[in-house]
Amino acid sequence: MGLARSTILWVADNRRLREHLPRYRFVRRSVARFMPGESLDDALEAARRLGDRGLPTMFTALGENVNDLSEARSVKEHYLEVFDRIAAAGLDTEVSVKPTHLGLDLDRETTLANLEELAAKAAEHDNWLWLDMESAPYVDGTLELYGKLRSGQPNVGICLQAYLKRTARDLDDLMPLDPTIRLVKGAYREPDEIVFRSRAAISEAYRRLALLILARKGQVGRLALGTHDVDLIRTIEADLGGHDGFEVHMLYGIRQNDLLRMTAGGVKARSLIAYGTYWYPWFMRRIAENPTKNILLALRNLVARG
Repeated sequence: MGLARSTILWVADNRRLREHLPRYRFVRRSVARFMPGESLDDALEAARRLGDRGLPTMFTALGENVNDLSEARSVKEHYLEVFDRIAAAGLDTEVSVKPTHLGLDLDRETTLANLEELAAKAAEHDNWLWLDMESAPYVDGTLELYGKLRSGQPNVGICLQAYLKRTARDLDDLMPLDPTIRLVKGAYREPDEIVFRSRAAISEAYRRLALLILARKGQVGRLALGTHDVDLIRTIEADLGGHDGFEVHMLYGIRQNDLLRMTAGGVKARSLIAYGTYWYPWFMRRIAENPTKNILLALRNLVARG
């Protein structure tokens, strides 16, 4: 892991900086590149605009690690409303949630019940529910939750992180379920012994995992390549001899023109729209994905403030 990326991820996890940096206008201006606003209405409007251009979307309400189960219940109620409002608006928009936002730190059975209610709501609207993958201590719990959800609902997906050395083994355990997977590189600050460190090693792990999923998935399961690495997507496409079998997910505001070009070329794609007030750690992880480019963006916004 490069020094710049490691430093940015440390900043993301620093409580004091988390409290103070979001107050600065240039920081808020920089984050606007990655999210259309803090409210669900902002997200719905952005999804409508992208839908008009032929690009489906996905929503996530930013947040994690709630302090009590009443907060988790409020998050669940919010997402139930999200599914209803997506359906009312006629949008092709799916939903992705963080298990800790729904109580994983506090009570696993309550978290499962929250997720089952959301999965049922998704099925009611012929939609999909995705589980985001968080830092390494939550991998086992998230996989367990997904296994229980998938046994009763086909319309649920899970995120896997290619930089974790364990992911190939986790994939072996998941494949009998015919899982739906969004494969990402990974964006948390983890101990060196459990992750691949170099960009080349992570990209190769990603490529191998994608091909393995495509070789073994069944009729229901989907594979989403959750990456902004267009060269890697092209490599996987060349390995396969085409783009059938996978879709591409990219974050709102990042390589959007590339994503629109892919959609025009017949690739299934989605833009992931995040919203909410708890954006600081999420934003710093986005900066860490491409430190050189994204730090320059923040500096331009600093110079332009006023």
